[in-house]
Amino acid sequence: MHALPMKPLILAVAIVFGMGIYAPVRAAADVPTRVKALNDLLGEQWQYTLKEAPEFATILGDLRYNDKWSDQTLAHAQQQKKDAQGFLARFKAIDINGFADQDRLNQQLMVRQLQDNIRGTDLKLNEMPLDQFGGAHLQLAQFVSAIPFENTKNYEDYLTRLNNVPRLFDQMIEVLKQGEKDHLMPPRYLLEKVVTQCQSIAEPAGEASVFGHAVAKFPDAVPEADRKRLHDAIIAAVDSKVRPAYRKLADFVAKDYAPKGRTDPGLWSLPNGDELYKFAIEQQTTTNKSPQEIHELGLSEVKRIEGEQLKIAQKQGYKDLKSFRAAMAADPKTHASSRQQIVDLYKKYIAQMQPKLPELFGLLPKTQVEVLPVQEYREKEASGAEYNQGTPDGKRPGRVYVNTSDFANRTILNIESTAYHEGVPGHHMQISIAQSLADLPPFRRQAGYTAYIEGWALYAERLGEEVGFYQDPLSFYGHLSDELLRANRLVLDTGVHYKHWTRQQMVDFFHEHSSQDEPEVRAETDRYIVLPAQALAYKIGQLKILELRERAKKTLGAKFDIRAFHDQILNGGALPLDVLSERIDSWIATVK
Repeated sequence: MHALPMKPLILAVAIVFGMGIYAPVRAAADVPTRVKALNDLLGEQWQYTLKEAPEFATILGDLRYNDKWSDQTLAHAQQQKKDAQGFLARFKAIDINGFADQDRLNQQLMVRQLQDNIRGTDLKLNEMPLDQFGGAHLQLAQFVSAIPFENTKNYEDYLTRLNNVPRLFDQMIEVLKQGEKDHLMPPRYLLEKVVTQCQSIAEPAGEASVFGHAVAKFPDAVPEADRKRLHDAIIAAVDSKVRPAYRKLADFVAKDYAPKGRTDPGLWSLPNGDELYKFAIEQQTTTNKSPQEIHELGLSEVKRIEGEQLKIAQKQGYKDLKSFRAAMAADPKTHASSRQQIVDLYKKYIAQMQPKLPELFGLLPKTQVEVLPVQEYREKEASGAEYNQGTPDGKRPGRVYVNTSDFANRTILNIESTAYHEGVPGHHMQISIAQSLADLPPFRRQAGYTAYIEGWALYAERLGEEVGFYQDPLSFYGHLSDELLRANRLVLDTGVHYKHWTRQQMVDFFHEHSSQDEPEVRAETDRYIVLPAQALAYKIGQLKILELRERAKKTLGAKFDIRAFHDQILNGGALPLDVLSERIDSWIATVK
């Protein structure tokens, strides 16, 4: 998956708001003047975004706000909503008649984005910032790896941020209290995991803390005269500010918050839960599909994929899928022998795909990708692998984090498939290319439409087969297992949030219809509970891309070029699926 989720690691809810005086642009103005007005407004809004989400700015390599945290207060959330309404009025006031397709689309996507964010604020989605999978306490610790430490100023900015962590957490506690009043609470048993995570992050002192790693060794650009001062000040901030703030948060969650957490896992159990889930589906899939429709699609896909797996099982001498799965689960050769083996396998498969890319693409990623183990403080609840984007200038490479915990119980059969998903031609390739599209405004280069991003990555797993990989039948079985996991998600997510399934029903379905190892079953099940509809995006996005590819092949015949098709999918940045469909239809018509 792409880190959340997401997406990037931003503490605040994704901010695409803006403010300003309503200033209509007259329809009589000529097209260049109106296009300039649009581009100026997009530039103003983007600068607002970076200022409002300083963590996001840091991730992108913009260090103007490198000493600041996002304002998490409830009052500021309302101010952002007002700002968004002001910006929305200004964007709507621009007459787009006569605009080129790209300019017209820029305006339409921004309007759509602003409207969605306003609606999200009205639904009070910011009032549940803590969960065991991607909560703000985890994002803060993960964020440290995205901060540049190249000179004295970087360290001084970091020191300012560390000293302000207690204030940030106090803001978060006030938000949690309001969420409790509004009965917007995550499940109790998962909040108990949050307590353990906070305690785990708070425990290591000094340089051993994730927040203290940066001063274990200074780069040459930091003068010797500054090093002791910075080292001592940062260690003092870690031990006297950050760690106590985590302990305070853990104590609040344990004593005052978690005991009041909801007892049912599904979103339906919250006030307005059905509307919350409908909104989540729209946002995550960029479709209007109903939960029932998605549930039935999932069951159909599960049946199809298991049929493919059965053929492999029978060729291996097993009469049915159940006995084959049991044999694979019991075979030590199908499980990791060490933490390092997992990391090495990911590196191997990403490296073997790199020289094959020109067969499939004209556009290629310009930035590097590296593989790292998931941090120990979050590995128990983390997924098997995830991608964190690098900086657009390539100074910080893209990173694939892989879960190496409980390695003896982790299957290695699906590592090849997952490496293509997270690395190339999946997340790293798509996101790196999007960041380099200079003709698009920044908000589109950094767009985070989950169905497109995760749909592409799941589609990318299939490309390994097309260039001759998955030679080992068991590795191909692992590839099908990864696809089956995404089909299961359609069933499980709608099961818990729409059909009122219990967690045990989810676990039972998982065991009946997957080869997932036990650590994955636990982590995945709990992930769907706290991230409603996010898991739906993979399969729905993949199926749309496959549908568009088949449509292009059928219509264009001998004119169909797979490299041109892929470039057309990638060279507009991440898009809602309906917009992507229109884009490909237009391309087909042009080629024809």
